[in-house]
Amino acid sequence: MKTARAAWRRLEPVHAMIYFAPEAGRRYADLGLNRRTAYFISRSAAFGRASAELVISTFYNFNPALVRQAVDGAWDTTTPQQVLDARYAAAGEALRRGGIHELAGFDEVVALTRRAAEAACEHPQGRPLFAAHAALPWPEDPVLQLWHAQTLLREFRGDGHVACLLSEGLGGLEALILHAATGEVAVDFLKASRAWPEEEWAGTEEHLRERGLLDGDALSSEGALLRRHIEDRTDRLALPAYAALGDADCERLAELASPFGRTVLEAGLIRLG
Repeated sequence: MKTARAAWRRLEPVHAMIYFAPEAGRRYADLGLNRRTAYFISRSAAFGRASAELVISTFYNFNPALVRQAVDGAWDTTTPQQVLDARYAAAGEALRRGGIHELAGFDEVVALTRRAAEAACEHPQGRPLFAAHAALPWPEDPVLQLWHAQTLLREFRGDGHVACLLSEGLGGLEALILHAATGEVAVDFLKASRAWPEEEWAGTEEHLRERGLLDGDALSSEGALLRRHIEDRTDRLALPAYAALGDADCERLAELASPFGRTVLEAGLIRLG
């Protein structure tokens, strides 16, 4: 399980850069989309003309008012296929600019990641955002095959994570605050990107303190245990993809993956500011 998590985590920047790369921003702007709207409809375009309610249900920890503001009317100016085309074109441009295709072991990483993603495609039940992306055709370009495969693995894991949060009775804002309390991501970034009103954030923090999950602004011992439990369950739900590789190939992918994620970061394809 640890090896599978390492393989996913080390390659995750290959997918995540699409939300930050300037290539994506330019292509979405050409479609008349601002950055915030583009995030929601580009990631949900695999659904087709997704309603705000569908996006709210699958994106989970974003303020519903933010989602409605971003999504309502967005499909009046463009189409899901145009957005998908822009997204894939931007992914290819950005990753090639970063030199991902020139790294040692590129072909092997593509092959292993695709095998894991194709194995995930045999388990779409209960994973709506993943299933929508799994229905998209595989690109012919090897760079885009890697991006598409890692996108599938990210959404496969993400849908499983939402299922874990639901089973533990944690709402979107509660989960977000517990994540912020780990210190892994800057609180200001999470507040700005998820756009929950400050009074709701503060009220939910107090509720989590009353539940014994927060100690001040940090996780309590009980909160840390709950976070670890959720992450472990998320890892287990993601295993069907990586189990298909077998132990040796999963270890091989984890070994090869580090330079890929590092290259994305060093090329400046992910900037939170």
